[in-house]
Amino acid sequence: MTTKRSRVLLLVCSSRPGALGPAVGRWLADTLAPRADLLDVDLVPVAIGDLHLPFLDEEEHPSTGIHHHEHTRRWSSLVEGADGFVFVTPEYNYGMPATLKNALDYLGPEWAWKPAGFVSYGHTSAGTRAVQHAKQVVTTLRLVPLGSTVALRIADAMREDRFAPAARHAEAAEGLLEELVRVSRALAPLRERAHVDASPGPLPGSYTRRLGPDDAPEVTVLQRCCWVEEALANDTLAIPALHESPEDVRAWLNDWHTTGLWRDGRLLGMVRTRRTGADLHIGRLAVAPDLWGLGVGRWLLRRAEAAGEGCRRIILSTGAASHRNLTLYQQQGYAPLADAQDDGVVGLAKAVPA
Repeated sequence: MTTKRSRVLLLVCSSRPGALGPAVGRWLADTLAPRADLLDVDLVPVAIGDLHLPFLDEEEHPSTGIHHHEHTRRWSSLVEGADGFVFVTPEYNYGMPATLKNALDYLGPEWAWKPAGFVSYGHTSAGTRAVQHAKQVVTTLRLVPLGSTVALRIADAMREDRFAPAARHAEAAEGLLEELVRVSRALAPLRERAHVDASPGPLPGSYTRRLGPDDAPEVTVLQRCCWVEEALANDTLAIPALHESPEDVRAWLNDWHTTGLWRDGRLLGMVRTRRTGADLHIGRLAVAPDLWGLGVGRWLLRRAEAAGEGCRRIILSTGAASHRNLTLYQQQGYAPLADAQDDGVVGLAKAVPA
């Protein structure tokens, strides 16, 4: 579940003057454009020759992610922002072009846990030996090569000096893109886990990160799972979290600082905070029902309270008949606010130590 479109680089690898690569790249982009729209994919054609990368000239090891030269930083930004790659490559002497090897060697973490598809072209082998050579390298970078490929024999693909592959090649290209998108989405939790800058969560393998608008679908589902019991306990369906659409959720994710607890691409819990004057407001504390009783709610509450430094008090609310929630909050030092019950909702607060 995501509202973010995938970004796929179509990388034309040959930089030889008069090479067939640009024509293959144009054919690929035009062929895949309709299917890419259906799959919510942005195709980004890139020619290695246009990157102006000299042979690797960075002093730091690529694994450090430290890049001193502007050409490296531009290349790093392109690769970092991609969700997958299709390499359009010829075969030179049983191998991939030096331009592709050099471009791969420039970077390290930027490649990790992203799918790599290949469209090869050549004479006798249709470029397949270049693909086998490249796969040995890309797996070392934690790229994940696809099983689907497109192999073009130049003699079969030319029509009176015009590059025009057969319909079966277009079908193969569409199949490659479909597989790439499936693999990219399956690998997304690994990519995310590698880039989060946060402390581990309370469960093995869990971690936290701030939630943003693109997380609205996951948040919507979690809310509806968690607030059903609240509705039953309080005998009311008048609970905003049960009725918000993903667009409603996107709107408040822009306004609140919301922490999500994740594991293997699943949103396990969340809590949001916002300061108003000297008060810190905490809301939408939610834990997936199958994890209740494991201390996850307490952990998220403490995490939210940590944002209260410099505040006078912390305020939150729950249903008047939500006895499990009330017990949790009272155990953590919260007390009902005077005259704070309204339409079955109880407000609670606790002072922030000076």
